[in-house]
Amino acid sequence: MTTDTTGTAARDGEPRPGGPADSPFIRACRREPVPHTPVWFMRQAGRSLPEYREIRANVGMLESCRRPDLVAEITLQPVRRHGVDAAILFSDIVVPVAAAGVDLDIVAGTGPVVAEPVRTAEDVERIRPIGRDDVSYVDEAVRLLVAELGATPLIGFAGAPFTLASYLVEGGPSRTHAKTKALMYGQPELWHALCARLAEVTLSFLRVQIEAGVSAVQLFDSWAGALSEADYRRYVLPHSATVLSGLADAGVPRIHFGVGTAELLGAMGEAGADVVGVDWRTPLDVATRRIGPDRAVQGNLDPTVLLAPWSVVETEVRRILEQGRAAPGHVFNLGHGVLPETDPEVLTRVVALVHEVSARRAEQG
Repeated sequence: MTTDTTGTAARDGEPRPGGPADSPFIRACRREPVPHTPVWFMRQAGRSLPEYREIRANVGMLESCRRPDLVAEITLQPVRRHGVDAAILFSDIVVPVAAAGVDLDIVAGTGPVVAEPVRTAEDVERIRPIGRDDVSYVDEAVRLLVAELGATPLIGFAGAPFTLASYLVEGGPSRTHAKTKALMYGQPELWHALCARLAEVTLSFLRVQIEAGVSAVQLFDSWAGALSEADYRRYVLPHSATVLSGLADAGVPRIHFGVGTAELLGAMGEAGADVVGVDWRTPLDVATRRIGPDRAVQGNLDPTVLLAPWSVVETEVRRILEQGRAAPGHVFNLGHGVLPETDPEVLTRVVALVHEVSARRAEQG
């Protein structure tokens, strides 16, 4: 048996008709014609949904990520409610790092907190390689979801080496990334050793998800916008490229996303992505010129717009769809994650609006 472009097995090596590989989401990622612009939302698997808060009550984040039944249910909730064109696996970017032996916890209201921040070569050496057995709960959750989702694609994801390194060096979230940059500039050999180790862990984590059946993957470099383009190219791009190029033979689209990355969009595309995610600060037609014609774009509604009156939301959705027409492929999304205070009904209406407006344009040619 061989692997098709959905990441699921097929006897003849060809994508199943009507399966995830034929979905608007995968077609848009591959810059192919679509019946309507596909839409999904970052952090859609939970955050604003009351059913998510109910199921997560009294269950810690890391524990939630390690329970395949919970992962499957939380991942499916926004698909059932909103009718989005893709599901994204419920997990966290530090899950593989914890599996690699790093002592950390995800603290409510704070985020990942590392017990012993990385400072030395010995600290880097303690980050061990991972395999399927180390994250068997992710493998199981993906297989459960692929069976349940049918023709709806499932997106796997991981954190990029720079963002993971920043958490490990800072010991938690940071606004300035001062310790990260001090290590990067002051001890470049140690920095590259750390990022190389994290790239290895990330690549293994994504391969587990792909082998279990995800149809696409997204590499989150949430904090890369803290860097200049020169620093990104010198200290970050080689390690992100290790991950993305390492998946070139996997047969699934690769999405690369960061926040505050307007000046980095071209370089992020060069790292090996098929799709570049764009935050809300850069219009999609401008982003497309920076990224080039060989990659699709994803984005990019400001998440706070969803808190405004519907007339404002509708205007912004239509604007983004219009600007997205400049790209060879467009996946509608937010410019970052869903805010917890978002009304879920607004998300449902956005999905319907995107489908309606873009389908009409597709019919008109």
